[in-house]
Amino acid sequence: MADPRTDELHAFFRRSQQAVEKAMADTAFMGAITSASQKIAASLKAGGKVLFAGNGGSAADAQHIAAEFVGRFINDRAPLAAIALTTDTSALTAIGNDYGFDQVFARQVGALGQPGDVLIGISTSGKSPNILSALKVARERKLVTVGFTRGGKTPMTALCDIVIGAPSEETALIQQLHITVGHAICHLVEREMFGKTPG
Repeated sequence: MADPRTDELHAFFRRSQQAVEKAMADTAFMGAITSASQKIAASLKAGGKVLFAGNGGSAADAQHIAAEFVGRFINDRAPLAAIALTTDTSALTAIGNDYGFDQVFARQVGALGQPGDVLIGISTSGKSPNILSALKVARERKLVTVGFTRGGKTPMTALCDIVIGAPSEETALIQQLHITVGHAICHLVEREMFGKTPG
């Protein structure tokens, strides 16, 4: 007797495959990834840095992608300046306690962000208040703002120089596309800054 869980797994993997194929066919989505990669490489070459912010699973993505920049993605190369604004528990709790959770990333962007740096705000819904606040401060401080979100117009859209909207309505699949986008950006930035890499 067939295990019904196998059918569920196959269905989930098919939806994942379809989401990736839809993303690959979306020229605006793919073009936004290329544009973000170019902006990040230009900032890093000029001595800038990349800041990442997100909540929950998106916080994990922020930390994951920042680690790829500081460590390495594919090839051995010099470390690249990247900071996940999700990791300093003292800063997060102090800011949250004194100013409110909506400000936990905005205050850090105000402290650490410099003109020409890049802020990547990750929000599956596109309306996380603390991500929106961080993007507003980044705009004021003349950072390049990049949003990882869902497809379609969201409150993030007007605050981002580049919007990478995953073409899916399923939260898990949007998150899967976001980490794939993060890896793709790491690959393109490494190639731009250090030459062609394997893969």
